[in-house]
Amino acid sequence: MPQLFTLTVSLLPWISALLCGVTTAEEFEVLEGRSLTVPCHYDPQYASYVKYWCKGSMRDFCTSLARTDDPRAINPAVDKVSIFDDPVQLVFTVTMNNLKEQDSGWYICGVEIGGVWSRDAATYPYIKVVHGMSVVNNILTGEEGSSVSVECLYSERYRESEKKWCRSGDWSSCLGTGFAGTYEDTSVAISDDRTRAFTVTLKNLQMRDIGWYWCSSGYQKIAVQVLVTPRPTTTTSVTLPHTARQSDLLPPPRPISKDSWNGQGFVLKSLLVCSCLMVLVVGLTLLARKMWKLHKQDPVLRQAKEMKARRNEYSRDVGDLHDTSVIYHNKDSQEVFMH
Repeated sequence: MPQLFTLTVSLLPWISALLCGVTTAEEFEVLEGRSLTVPCHYDPQYASYVKYWCKGSMRDFCTSLARTDDPRAINPAVDKVSIFDDPVQLVFTVTMNNLKEQDSGWYICGVEIGGVWSRDAATYPYIKVVHGMSVVNNILTGEEGSSVSVECLYSERYRESEKKWCRSGDWSSCLGTGFAGTYEDTSVAISDDRTRAFTVTLKNLQMRDIGWYWCSSGYQKIAVQVLVTPRPTTTTSVTLPHTARQSDLLPPPRPISKDSWNGQGFVLKSLLVCSCLMVLVVGLTLLARKMWKLHKQDPVLRQAKEMKARRNEYSRDVGDLHDTSVIYHNKDSQEVFMH
C-alpha cells in the first residue's frame, strides 16, 4: 500500500503535464538566413505563469534562450531570439532571426510550474534550418496587359551568386542580374536585395507568357507557374438623342360622331351607284362595238349569202340547179351575174 501511494505521487507531475499542457507544431522547416516564429498555446490555468524557450530536449540540460520574465527578450526586430506572451489569446510566441544551419535541433516551448512535486508544462518542437531557395507564392496570375511579381527567397550562402529567371525547359532563355544585381527589359525586371531575396516582375503580360519558369541562384532553383487571363472586352453604349417621330407630329385622332358617320355612308352609297353605272356603260359600249363590226362586214359576202339562201329556195320548187356559176365583172360596181 505505501508503495502504491509513492507511485501515485511520483506520477502526478507527468499526469498534470499530459492533461494540462502546451501545444505547437511538431516540426518547423525554415530557409537559412530567414526568421521563424513559433506559437505555443497553453491552457487557461497557466496564463500568469512564466513562459520560456530553450534549446535541448531535456529541461535540466537545455540552453535558455528567452523568458517572459526577462524584459530584454521582448524585441523581435533586434534580438536574435524574442518571446511575447498574450494571456488573452492563451498563446506565447517565440521569434528567431537570421537562422543558421547550426540552429537546427530540438527546442522546448514551456510553462514554468516550479516546485518539487510539479513538472513544467512543455512541448518539444524540432527546427530544421535548410539552405536553398523558396518562393512566397509559386503561382502567379495576372490579366493580359498587366504586371505581376514574384519574390524568390534564397539562403545566406547564395547572396553573392547570380540570380536568374528562366523559362522551364529552355536554359537559353535565362535572364541574369550579373554583378550589378539588376536586369530590366521591356517585359522582365529583376532586382536583388543582396540579403535574402530577389524580385522578378513580368510586365505587359501576354497569352504567350503562360507556362512554367525557374527562380535560380547558384545550383538552386525553384519552379513558378505563370497564368494569364484574357483582357475583358468592354462595349460602349451610345444613347441617341430622341427624335420626333411622324406619329408624334400628327394631331391625335378625333372621335367619329354620328353626323360624320352618316356623311361617310352617303359617300359610300354614291360610290356604289357610280360603279354600277360605269359597269353598265362599259357593257353597252362593248355590245355596240360588236354590232358595228357585224354591220361593217363585206357587202359582197352578204350578197353571196343572200343568193345562197335564194338558190336553196329555188331548188325546192324547180329542182336542183347544176353548173351554176357566179361571175363578178366589176367588184366596185357591185353587180353580180349568174349563168
